Amino acid sequence: MMFNEIRFERFDNIAVLTLNRPDTRNAISTPEIIEEIETACNTVNADATARVLVITGADPAFSSGGNIKDMREKKGMFGGTPAQIMANYRKNIQRIPIAVHGIEVPTIAAVNGPAIGAGCDLALMCDIRIASEKARMGETFLNIGLIPGDGGAWFLPRAVGMAKACELTFTGDILDAAEAERVGMVNRVVPHVSLMEETMAMARKISGKPPEALRMAKRLLYSGQNTPLAQHLDQSAAFQALCHCAEEHHEALCALMEKRDPGSKNS
Repeated sequence: MMFNEIRFERFDNIAVLTLNRPDTRNAISTPEIIEEIETACNTVNADATARVLVITGADPAFSSGGNIKDMREKKGMFGGTPAQIMANYRKNIQRIPIAVHGIEVPTIAAVNGPAIGAGCDLALMCDIRIASEKARMGETFLNIGLIPGDGGAWFLPRAVGMAKACELTFTGDILDAAEAERVGMVNRVVPHVSLMEETMAMARKISGKPPEALRMAKRLLYSGQNTPLAQHLDQSAAFQALCHCAEEHHEALCALMEKRDPGSKNS
């Protein structure tokens, strides 16, 4: 597929998705950009060689979320009767949380600038968030009389806890990068000029782990949030049995005992 709204690139086994509409501050409410994001996510899942997906935006913003001009003019997904608007959300922007949360490999958001509303939620959909010092993040829906219609009320409490999520949602406050790190919205803050360098360094570190075990570890982390302990332990035992019988486990043990990097014997 040819991409017009995003850039989708591969660097060895790391995929990078860049929202590429700086003229709209990378708004994500048109069918075109939604389809391209979904396609990129599906491409990563279909590629057994992919190890990590990085999501970022073309400067100066990560994403401004929904296009407020279209909201005011009742255009696109924001037009029609209440029933039609409800269907528009399901058929359009709600495809993004399903696609991003469903990615089987680790995901890292490189938050290069303002991430507002649905843009903030897109960052929260990722497993790890690294922010530029220029980043700003806000769950700002109530400021314009809306609620988080794209899953933000599901993702935000999992990042910062329920009480802080309530505060951020009810006030609509926009946090600078340092405060976002303090409350747990991002993992770390780095200088803007080194954002992608730092992000790719983490991506390479993660991508160096045994790939099958890496995907299973991610599945366990998320399934453990919603399953009873006994069920989680059963799933862990099943996954661990698969890992013990995998060649990547044997190679990792040999590399550790021989004091070399995994795979280096054959390289």
